[in-house]
Amino acid sequence: MVSLVQLQAAIDAGQPIEYQCLANLNLYDAPSLQSLATQAVAGRQLRVLPEGLTDHKQAIQVVLCEDDYPGWLPTEDLDLLEVAEVPYQAIVRSASEIRDRLPQVLAYTRMAMAQPNHYLWGGTVGPNYDCSGLMQTAFAAAGIWLPRDAYQQEAFVQPIDLDDLQSGDLIFFGTPDRATHVGLHLGENQYIHSSGKDQGRNGIGIDVLSAEADAVGQAYYRQLRGAGRVVASYLPQNQRSETREN
Repeated sequence: MVSLVQLQAAIDAGQPIEYQCLANLNLYDAPSLQSLATQAVAGRQLRVLPEGLTDHKQAIQVVLCEDDYPGWLPTEDLDLLEVAEVPYQAIVRSASEIRDRLPQVLAYTRMAMAQPNHYLWGGTVGPNYDCSGLMQTAFAAAGIWLPRDAYQQEAFVQPIDLDDLQSGDLIFFGTPDRATHVGLHLGENQYIHSSGKDQGRNGIGIDVLSAEADAVGQAYYRQLRGAGRVVASYLPQNQRSETREN
């Protein structure tokens, strides 16, 4: 269990202490705790930002160690944290290692689809996911970390031509300016994704990447931006210089 007094003492001492989640936690996009930003499954690690303790008594600002994603943690959930025994250390994966692990990623998404689920903005803890949350969690289950949001994932992967799509590649949709949706290619022109209520299936489903698809598939096809291949596992910013030096 962690207290506000302990957090403040660590910050005042300039100690970059990491904390481990003892349970699944919700992180929000503002201290008002109105809108979910992301979730952290039990076992993940986080840091409290130096500016994280403010006058907002109900929340503290943190950043998740595995993907550098920020959010606001309800103060009442501090008892679900403990000081991490060791700092988080990312595992470097080669492109060939990642390719060998893709069957696990594909299997995870199908397993997730088989469970009753609905679309949840910010969802990364099953059974309910948003689009990029499903991708991040499926890859993490195979020991591969991706950035959190769809536009971040698009910037992270190796761009590929649609004609070169293989199972396990990511397909991106959105506006001309930004990716707002992502799915996982299954092969045979099909992809699996968690889509919302407005134009999707309100949960995880499989669609065809074609202008001749059903109404849902057509809606996303009109927003198709491109595709990319995961060839690396995400390294947190504070570990990138260490990796280059080694």
